[in-house]
Amino acid sequence: MNKRVWYIKNKDHNGVKQPGERITMNFVARGNAKSAAVTSISDDPNALVLASWHNGFEGYINAPVTKNHKEWTLALTFDKPIDRLEIWDADVVRSEQNGKVWYIKNKAHNGVKQPGDHIKMNFLAWGGAKSATVTGPTGATTSLNTASVYDYDEVLRKSILFYESQRSGKLPSTNRISWRGNSALGDRGKNREDLTGGWYDGGDHMKFGLPMAWSATTLLWGLVDYKAAYVNSGEYENMLNCVKWPLDYFLKTHTATNELYVQSGDISADHAFWGRPEDLNMYRPSYKVDVSNPGSDVAGETAAALAAGSIAFKSKVADSSKLLAHAKELYNFGSSYLGKYTTDGHIPANPLYTSSGYTDDLCVAAAWLYRATNEQKYLSDAKKWAANKMSWAWSWDDNTVACQLLLYILTNETTYKQDVETYMSSWLPGDSVPYTPKGLAWRGEKGPLRYAANSAFLALRAADAGIQSDKYRTWAKYQIHYMLGDAGRSYVVGFGNNPPTHPHHRAASCPLRPGPCGKSNKDTPSPNPQVLTGALVGGPGKNDDYADVRTDAVKNAVRIDYNAGFQSAVAALKQWTLDLLPPDQGSGQGF
Repeated sequence: MNKRVWYIKNKDHNGVKQPGERITMNFVARGNAKSAAVTSISDDPNALVLASWHNGFEGYINAPVTKNHKEWTLALTFDKPIDRLEIWDADVVRSEQNGKVWYIKNKAHNGVKQPGDHIKMNFLAWGGAKSATVTGPTGATTSLNTASVYDYDEVLRKSILFYESQRSGKLPSTNRISWRGNSALGDRGKNREDLTGGWYDGGDHMKFGLPMAWSATTLLWGLVDYKAAYVNSGEYENMLNCVKWPLDYFLKTHTATNELYVQSGDISADHAFWGRPEDLNMYRPSYKVDVSNPGSDVAGETAAALAAGSIAFKSKVADSSKLLAHAKELYNFGSSYLGKYTTDGHIPANPLYTSSGYTDDLCVAAAWLYRATNEQKYLSDAKKWAANKMSWAWSWDDNTVACQLLLYILTNETTYKQDVETYMSSWLPGDSVPYTPKGLAWRGEKGPLRYAANSAFLALRAADAGIQSDKYRTWAKYQIHYMLGDAGRSYVVGFGNNPPTHPHHRAASCPLRPGPCGKSNKDTPSPNPQVLTGALVGGPGKNDDYADVRTDAVKNAVRIDYNAGFQSAVAALKQWTLDLLPPDQGSGQGF
């Protein structure tokens, strides 16, 4: 500091001030300075780095309060571990991650807080850190700077590798997953149609059309709208190859104008087998929807993926045209012969992927077709299918809020903006979605990280559309950073601090061939022999409780839909950092 920055505080007689008043006084400065700047921090809505030096800095906390509190705890996450934290208006409770995360608690005199209050105080951090993020008592965050403490490029690269680990069929010569080989080469339709390819759903060897199409659409949304993030990270070509794998599969499964294969494998037989997909030797039935057995949900979602794919591959005219033609046919099929694929279509995807409806999927399909063609009929259809209701969560089974956001982006109509704000409000602290003690918006036991990541992507895309931008970005960044390590550990396999090593995944649990693999590999306490790089696991319980145990098929499950919203959210955060750079270093395309 070297006495360049001085802090002054009111006397007893002049502390009370009203809006419109000014703080006026004279002062004498002795030394060599010839000028000074005055900064008021009393009502600053953001946290500030007030001053820094070679081995630390002084920060100012200003955390908003949204609930009534008799006491409170804040978490300070620093960009580097610190040796010592000095703070005067709170008690230091503990530190974690070798001094990177510190928890502070109110003093006896300042624990009571009401909505609208702010928790304000100064602190000194010693040990080389230059920035920190403050997590408020309800999970809301306010950041001391805008620099990311995580390598988004690495996260994108590893998430793409996860999808390569899930590939079914004949692998290309460019296969980067050394422990994976050709598998399920016998997948065929009723008339021996070639149904090889696509992604395995999770740690099993099933191929389900609805979650696969939703995952592809969500990944393509991130690629189309945040292309600069992939280009800047060096992962653009890898990402194109990533999404091309399911798109090529969808083209195969669309075997006739009004016919679509939507499942390969029998759930009971598949789940009774613990081993590698390369060693599958069971009968794998395939199931389709058609005019007599409709599936508007899966047809609509597949059409959405193909339409989004036609935009992503628009520079390859022949490929783009083919994708768009199939998208139009599938949308016409789905919207002409209405029905749910698990009931009207009689597809045995229950209980894993029971469909609750189809209008949301047809809405998203129409919206993407409008983006791809600019044909007014698709926009009219999207509006027709849109629902004025709030989703419980955005997922493969409920596209309602995704449809509403897409329509706002396309039309700028207030009603859709209000729908998105209603949904996001339910996820922000103090509303209906509960929070874990460390700040994860915890929607439910099965895949809580997936639900939070999906909503984080929606929040970031809504922010870029001008909807409550600062609030939504701050919230989304904290949710994604929770998954990357802010909670004290990473929930992404092969990334960050103490990542999962026992994901519930058959192939990863097996030794390299020709070594045997069976139920004993599922039950062993040893880490997986193969690293399922980039996979986001299901996540913790409602109290941040988590055990890295393979046999826990809930907390350690991995699925293609778990990574989809998560990866697109990371791409959005990456592009946001690019737009914060000078023009010659940024994305160059804004939002």
